[in-house]
Amino acid sequence: MSSPLPPLYALRAFDIAALQGSYTRAAEALHVTPGAISRHIRTLEAHFRCQLFLRKGPRVELTDAGRTLASQLRTGFVALESACDAFRTPPQFLRLKAPTTLTVNWLLQALKGFHERHSVPEVQVSSVWMDVDRIDFHREAFDCAILLGNGQFGEQTHALRLFAERLAPVCAPSMVAQAQRNLPGCDLIHPSADRRDWRRWLKDTSLEQQVDISRGHLFDTLEQGNQAAIAGHGVSVADLTLSRHALEKGVLALPFTRQVVTGDGYYLVWPEDSPRQKEIATLRHYLLTCVPECCDEQ
Repeated sequence: MSSPLPPLYALRAFDIAALQGSYTRAAEALHVTPGAISRHIRTLEAHFRCQLFLRKGPRVELTDAGRTLASQLRTGFVALESACDAFRTPPQFLRLKAPTTLTVNWLLQALKGFHERHSVPEVQVSSVWMDVDRIDFHREAFDCAILLGNGQFGEQTHALRLFAERLAPVCAPSMVAQAQRNLPGCDLIHPSADRRDWRRWLKDTSLEQQVDISRGHLFDTLEQGNQAAIAGHGVSVADLTLSRHALEKGVLALPFTRQVVTGDGYYLVWPEDSPRQKEIATLRHYLLTCVPECCDEQ
């Protein structure tokens, strides 16, 4: 038989105290007295036979043993919190995580049509900036996500590609002739700090050795890069699906016909053990109908 666990309320007191770095603030968060928090910590220290905190005036600091325990417990409590949140969330709701550029340029319009056709589920979108698109369904309170990647988003997840990433240079219409005539002399706009989009587009072109991608303006998102290009600050590289409306309105133009399919794409991702499989399937089938025909090759 496994060893008996210490009291759950003592573990919770330790978890909050570790997060807050203070017995007093932990007591306020849990609506108990600082003395109660101190007693719970002593209970754990006696149980594990090691010191968990060092006192630093009004604050407390984790020992090495305390840091190890805190890390493991935080993972466990996040999983518990997520499970409880999912149980409390009405079944007619779906919590969806998505990158900001996708949300602004495609997802909001798609969901407008979805809600006009389906009364349930109601999709609650959290639009966030992600340096690398990822999701941890054990630690984050989402039922599904739409992420940019190669389709591998971790074990025990399903992923369906909605559309492929297709890149091409874009600029203001007034800059098209200049870009065509002398791209190496144009100011470059990079939608990501790693400059990967220009690198991907230039690969295997006659311009690869002429264009210096170490220079130019750096941004965090495709949307920021597009806005800088619209304002005439240089030539950016954009995903053609997410830039479709700007191109159709004529505020962005394509100085070159070459497009690059990178191998990445935007995927709907969900946990294989999700209790919301039916609702996710409803959303999944609808989103596929929203992909422009030129972008839906699977």
